Amino acid sequence: MSDADVLDRPVWHSLGGPQSALDVGGGNVRRLDPAYGPFAAAAPDAEQGLCNHLHGGEIWLVEPSAVSAPKGLRVLKEAPLLQMIADGEIGSCIDPDIVALGAGDAAEMAQLAMATEPGPWASQTWRYGQFYGIRVNGRLAAMAGERMRPASHLAELSGVCTWPEFRGRGLAARLICKVMAGMTARGEVPYLHSYASNASAIRLYESLGFRSRREMVATLLGPDE
Repeated sequence: MSDADVLDRPVWHSLGGPQSALDVGGGNVRRLDPAYGPFAAAAPDAEQGLCNHLHGGEIWLVEPSAVSAPKGLRVLKEAPLLQMIADGEIGSCIDPDIVALGAGDAAEMAQLAMATEPGPWASQTWRYGQFYGIRVNGRLAAMAGERMRPASHLAELSGVCTWPEFRGRGLAARLICKVMAGMTARGEVPYLHSYASNASAIRLYESLGFRSRREMVATLLGPDE
């Protein structure tokens, strides 16, 4: 299967491949462990099965086009995305201010993610892969990390966020470079999803070596009340 096929359905291939241990759906529906987040994917014409995997909240689908809500669910939101990939040469990153984040930082990471909304965040999201942060006067000012791995050589940059009072200092760019360097050192090609309307973020990603790959759509489903 080509990289294009895999990246067109990143959730489906992540939960059916390198991150299959996080799949709590099985069969025609693959559903990420809710402790990690709300992502799911269904085989063609099997979307009705998503109704069995709501887990009391919402489901996020990331696909090439919007997904119609199956019976029992409704569309809460559709968000155009831009999928980007950094398949060129990426250098190393040595930055003494960047620290690896772990279990002891989980509460601060969640607080930052909930306040800035870089994407869905759950109690175990930080366990997807290595996250890094920069602290200012002891406070976690910014972070970035990893999420979906649809193939062994593809890794998603995610969770990039900065407290508003620390923006404009280039913290996000430094953290992105650190995450990308770690991926490429493992032989992985970084990719990401940005909201298509976030022009400033897209410009930043382009300046760091990402290029536009294709348009995608995030469809958020919830119970049909």
